[in-house]
Amino acid sequence: MKSKTKKIPSQTQRQQPGKESRMKPQPEFSPINDRKEGRLEGKVTIITGGDSGIGRAVAVAFAEEGADIVIAYLDEHEDAKKTAEEIKNKGRKVLLIAGDVSKESFCKKVIQKTIDKFEKIDILINNAAVQYETDSPTDITKEQLLKTFGVNVFSAFYLSIAAIPHMKKGASIINSTSVTAYRGSDHLIDYSTTKGALVSFTRSMSAALVDKGIRVNAVAPGPIWTPLIPASFDAKQVAKFGKDTPMKRPGQPNEVAPCYVFLASEDANYMTGQVLHPNGGEIING
Repeated sequence: MKSKTKKIPSQTQRQQPGKESRMKPQPEFSPINDRKEGRLEGKVTIITGGDSGIGRAVAVAFAEEGADIVIAYLDEHEDAKKTAEEIKNKGRKVLLIAGDVSKESFCKKVIQKTIDKFEKIDILINNAAVQYETDSPTDITKEQLLKTFGVNVFSAFYLSIAAIPHMKKGASIINSTSVTAYRGSDHLIDYSTTKGALVSFTRSMSAALVDKGIRVNAVAPGPIWTPLIPASFDAKQVAKFGKDTPMKRPGQPNEVAPCYVFLASEDANYMTGQVLHPNGGEIING
């Protein structure tokens, strides 16, 4: 398939995790293959950071496959409403819950509200993340470290632990890690570390839950055009984003979403503790 990615002009945003409505060009989130196979028919799915970027593309793809969606997001209300409209247009139900996933109390609230509305949880996608660029390791403050780990790692623990009692055999947990977990990043050290932690979390939780019939897998995207990019880097860096990959371009969210659909579906029944790598051609070891 020929890429539809348009040239990315210089731009930046000042607040994490960024607003998709302000991005130019807009990330592509509609499923690449416009067909409904019903692989997730009737499944209830929680997606953190589901208002935009990869989370939005996953939400729309899951709705296309028949799932009802719960989206936990920080405060990007305009983006969240847009995603909700897309889900409803697919004929599926959606619940929006705004708050900070780094807080255990909010994560418990997400699980309880999901049970109150849908009475079950079939799929949990731990996708929310923040990243802060630093020139030197000594620039990483305690506050930044706690924030990055709180959003990227602690939330996955809080949500998974709260969700597991409500999950039955055949349920699935999918974590969003990153290519940086495998190759590192000299300017995103704490972010890369959290993503490495999620790889170990995936492998450990898969072993812990295999007897319950709950599969735990992950997706490790490379450079993907999401709101987190203009919210993390200066305008010149954004203009060059993704061009150092073998494919010479950033990926689109809808080029990553099929990985999540596959891992959540019965097609992946024999996969747990694994990581998929939609990264534009980078060779990954480990």
